[in-house]
Amino acid sequence: MDTNVIIAIVAVVVIAALLAIGGWWFGKSRKSAVDKSTEAAKAKADARLATEKSAAQSAAASAENAEKTKETAESATSSATPESPVATEPTPVGSAVTESATPAVETPEAAGTRMQRLKARLSKSGNPFGKALFNILAKDQLSEADWEDVEDTLLLADVGAEASEQLVEELRNDARIAGQSDPAEVRAALKDKLLKLVGTDTDRRLNADKEGANKPSVIIMVGVNGTGKTTTAGKLSRLLVSEGKQVMLGAADTFRAAAADQLETWGAKVGVPVVRSDKDGADPASVAFEASAKAKEENVDVLIIDTAGRLQNKSNLMDELGKIRRVTEKNLPVDEVLLVLDATTGQNGMTQAKVFAEAIGITGVVLSKLDGSAKGGIVISVQKELGVPVKLVGLGEGPDDLAPFDPEGFVDGILA
Repeated sequence: MDTNVIIAIVAVVVIAALLAIGGWWFGKSRKSAVDKSTEAAKAKADARLATEKSAAQSAAASAENAEKTKETAESATSSATPESPVATEPTPVGSAVTESATPAVETPEAAGTRMQRLKARLSKSGNPFGKALFNILAKDQLSEADWEDVEDTLLLADVGAEASEQLVEELRNDARIAGQSDPAEVRAALKDKLLKLVGTDTDRRLNADKEGANKPSVIIMVGVNGTGKTTTAGKLSRLLVSEGKQVMLGAADTFRAAAADQLETWGAKVGVPVVRSDKDGADPASVAFEASAKAKEENVDVLIIDTAGRLQNKSNLMDELGKIRRVTEKNLPVDEVLLVLDATTGQNGMTQAKVFAEAIGITGVVLSKLDGSAKGGIVISVQKELGVPVKLVGLGEGPDDLAPFDPEGFVDGILA
């Protein structure tokens, strides 16, 4: 046999032997790795099962302890108190479950002390036009330039052109001011003339305060946004509560989302309920109808309805306010419509006032922010233009800074 053939056969045998040995070794190593992996997985599984078993045992023990505690407590309760029937009556709306759950109800300031305080505040406010008039009129031998200053002062105070001319003419013809002027007489003359313009014999009472007033008496608040209308409605509720009246508020200003929340805040402080819609943008007339029905059902003394202050155009305003009044009167007659004006806007507010007067028959005016008394003459001009009295005035931001309008107190304040 050839040598090369023998070498080839030997090489093949060696290679085959090596392959066989390698396969055997690889299989053994793989089996060992699989065994180790299996053992590790089994160990993890055993550990997890042991943890779950331990947790289950703990939970069972806790449940058993809780059940025993409950049974012990029930047993103690049943032995300590006799069984009583469970109340099925619902808790009345507005009643408190506990004393701590009821917000503290404030006691509003009485009307009498309000007027004293408002008069004092008016006398201390800046630039009252009465003081400026007195300083001019107290001069000896008034010149034409002085009389022009008098008229300018009245116009700047928003007394109005017609009323200013009337007052200047009357002052010119008053003997107490002509010639050598006595300051006391000048003051007396000026006070008399201003009181005549403001009006002292006008009935400024709210219709709800008059003899034979309806019950409930309905007041609708109107005015553009920014005049303090909703705030005034809240303050008015406090004033009426201070007089011992039972009051309800209707949040018919659904255009402004915060208006109803604002009213509820005011009402909660003095225990006054508020009827409002459960959704924003609801029909304001529907809220007014619901509020008037509720007020009639509960027989409150006064219902105050706050309305939206939009002044987009005259037609829309008349339609909306007219509808609110009509649906309210299906349940209760409307006794009062109060127009809220910002006194600091002066003659700029007169255009608004006339639109509202045409839209819904107003019965009185509320002047908010009268502490800007340089514009205090609007008291005179608004009454002359609208033919209705100023019934309430507001000074300052306090909750009780709203009072019935007192002509003498007003004039004394601006002349002080």
